[in-house]
Amino acid sequence: MKILLLVVGKTDSKLMAQATDEYIRRLSHYVSFEIEVIPDVRIGSKTSPEQQKEMEGREILARLRPSDSVVLLDERGKEHSSMEFASYLQKKMLAGIHRLVFIVGGPYGFSSVIYNAAAERVSLSRMTFSHQMIRLFFTEQIYRAMTILNHEPYHHE
Repeated sequence: MKILLLVVGKTDSKLMAQATDEYIRRLSHYVSFEIEVIPDVRIGSKTSPEQQKEMEGREILARLRPSDSVVLLDERGKEHSSMEFASYLQKKMLAGIHRLVFIVGGPYGFSSVIYNAAAERVSLSRMTFSHQMIRLFFTEQIYRAMTILNHEPYHHE
């Protein structure tokens, strides 16, 4: 199974990017994982948040395949403990999913088209974090899940 984290907007924090890259490097031992960045949508002063979500939605849809299992990272999604998330990923792997795509939307969230395209929603927290932090936190949680599934001593419970 390949895991793709699809994100809207680039990161401008070298520190966050370096830390995220470290977890991506560690993950290569366990699973195919990639982050794909959708460039920020160019907006004008008269572009409404709804229009911005629609433009971002078109860019997201263009990168999805019909066979993808799509999961939105959304504050209203299902929350998991690290152990539960590891189990969730294991079930996805055993189900024979070829590409599991997690999506982080833009600053205003997702368009209705993207909500409709997603099979599920997962929340990292009810709190709001910057998109840069979400990349790091989520990548670390994927790594943590892989170490849990492989009975390695990274996670302590």
